Amino acid sequence: MMRGHRVVVTAPGQVELEWVDPPPPKHGQVLLRALNTLISPGTERAFFLNLENADTEFPFFPGYSFVGEVIAVGDDVVALESGDRVICRAAHQSHALVDASLCLKAPAEVADEAAAFFALLAIAMQGVRKARLELGESVAVLGAGVVGILAMRLAQLSGGLPVIGIDLDERRLRLAKQVGADETLLSDEQLQDNLRALLGAAGAEVVIELTGAPSAVLTAFQLAAPRGRVVLAGSARGLTGEVNFYRDLHKKGLRVIGAHETARPLREDSPGYWTALREYALCLDLLARGRIQTAPLITHRYNWREFPAAYAQLANWGKAAMGMIIEWD
Repeated sequence: MMRGHRVVVTAPGQVELEWVDPPPPKHGQVLLRALNTLISPGTERAFFLNLENADTEFPFFPGYSFVGEVIAVGDDVVALESGDRVICRAAHQSHALVDASLCLKAPAEVADEAAAFFALLAIAMQGVRKARLELGESVAVLGAGVVGILAMRLAQLSGGLPVIGIDLDERRLRLAKQVGADETLLSDEQLQDNLRALLGAAGAEVVIELTGAPSAVLTAFQLAAPRGRVVLAGSARGLTGEVNFYRDLHKKGLRVIGAHETARPLREDSPGYWTALREYALCLDLLARGRIQTAPLITHRYNWREFPAAYAQLANWGKAAMGMIIEWD
């Protein structure tokens, strides 16, 4: 009998590794052996610590960025075969049993670690896509975490000019300038004046909020130019106070766009709204062509046996922690 391990969060702030016996694949399924998984810092931390708006039920199995090798296929699976390297949404575990239709082959040009970024890249992508950028529009991205920096790069590829990264941490801003920002600004009391001085205008035409901090939503409204768009792509962990809707939205004529990844369509694409699988395929293509660089975003690598240490690092929310790879091979 094949034996493996999976990660389980048993209570707020408590994580364990448990044995699991992977079953054989059934009709339409494939059994995968994990190569790498990637921790999604904001989402996984929120559910691990049961933060506001996480809606956590314990126990649960975290993770959704899985790169693996097909080791068995079920009946009628023709698109995949043993030995294929694929990506899919699956939890942190040594083996995953998934529907073959939910897997995509990883191009040979894309290393395992880079492929593991597909889900976070797609989260950034659907936020940028919903902004409906036009060539030459100014873009301000609040938050220079992994998803924020990826959104900056995607905004560049979509024609944003300039793309401005904003964060509280100087180290993250230096990384943003290296990977995806034309300019960076420190989030301080002079932020609004500094942004306007940089743009020579009343604000950014597009503001994308990716911090997950409730207060940043109000900041996004303040930084947007009149008749601009504000894309709320971060998952705010709490309520935003002191919003004067007349002053901050109505009078400025802002458009506010909710861009949680679950707002994607399930089956059919439409302008600004692509299905998850089509966006994942595009993510792999961008990585294969070298349009997106993920190596600079990796700050930590853990063997799967060290997973509790990885989540301890995550819980501490150190600014130095960005891309956290779990190695299963």
